[in-house]
Amino acid sequence: MAETTRSATKAAPARTTRRARGTKASGPAAAPAKSGAARPVNGDAPGAPAESAETLVGYYRQMLLIRRFEERAARAYTEAKIGGYCHLNLGEEATVVGLMAALRPTDYLFTNYREHGYALTKGISADRVMAELYGRSTGVSKGWGGSMHLFDAEARLLGGYGIVGGQVPLAAGAALAVSYKGGDEVVMCHMGDGTTAIGAFHESLNIAGLWDLPVVFVVINNGLGMGTTVEHSAAEPELYRRGAAYRMESVRVDGTDAVAVRDAARVAVERARAESKPYLLETTSPRLKGHSVVDPARYRSKEEKEALKAADPLARMALELQEAGILSHDERDRLDAEVTAEIDAAAAFADESPAPEVSTLFDYTYATPVPGELRRLPADPVFSS
Repeated sequence: MAETTRSATKAAPARTTRRARGTKASGPAAAPAKSGAARPVNGDAPGAPAESAETLVGYYRQMLLIRRFEERAARAYTEAKIGGYCHLNLGEEATVVGLMAALRPTDYLFTNYREHGYALTKGISADRVMAELYGRSTGVSKGWGGSMHLFDAEARLLGGYGIVGGQVPLAAGAALAVSYKGGDEVVMCHMGDGTTAIGAFHESLNIAGLWDLPVVFVVINNGLGMGTTVEHSAAEPELYRRGAAYRMESVRVDGTDAVAVRDAARVAVERARAESKPYLLETTSPRLKGHSVVDPARYRSKEEKEALKAADPLARMALELQEAGILSHDERDRLDAEVTAEIDAAAAFADESPAPEVSTLFDYTYATPVPGELRRLPADPVFSS
């Protein structure tokens, strides 16, 4: 196998590396392309553009913010401060940061129920995200959405969705609206690997391909649909290849490398923006914990867990930055203390925020008033006297 870099190619080797690989829109993957040595984070490889220290440290800080937020959320769940379902981005921080770095503030985002990190990197404050997890009125969905249903129209985060694949047709519809209005916005739609097996995935990609919609479909492949491996659930486990059925350009990239994800996502986003062509991007991003906070992940062997810990993208990026002379150990500790204080403040804000009034339960059932809308609470009589 050729050595790998962060630059995109059209090769399709059997396993994922730090090099992106993909397919032409017209058909299956091309033959493996030759590549050079991996590009260091300080850009010293011949001909490789240098990443600024400020940019790289900024990516690391965002990854650290997501990590500390999710760790605090897991703790709050055990303290019964968060109810319902709660799915964390632990281990997927590089994918989150890389994808969001490729978007403009005006671009739209649809995601699934593992969306806390996306909300944070879309510019929504940790206070409001944590308050939503706590079910408080100061949260992004005013306390009625919880962990799986973050929504902020101003930030153009158009929802986390609890139904597997429920967001995919909606994202295609939003892209149709953008196209119809002649805008230059792009819609990005995230999903897990299990979503690629449902009908709505294929129907949405087909429509997007037929109508040339400016949408980037992103499969976050963490290797497991809940507890079932992709290899046991998908006849074609290299999920990006499914784009070829719709003559859609597609690529797979190492999701543990924020810069590689950003570069691949930029190609996808700019193709959608400039040419109004849909794109399928797959990132391989193993999660460090179970499917949700209540999943002990007993389907993983001890060896698998140790391997995941050793490949932790946050620790890897910290080491790369340190070796490149960009981030000293003291600066790393300072950033950690700064981010931890921000998350502590967010948890305190959520704790002190009020729960929503029961009278507001039906306030957002419909976007506009509906005649005869039922607003009866469970304890209310069916008929008034």
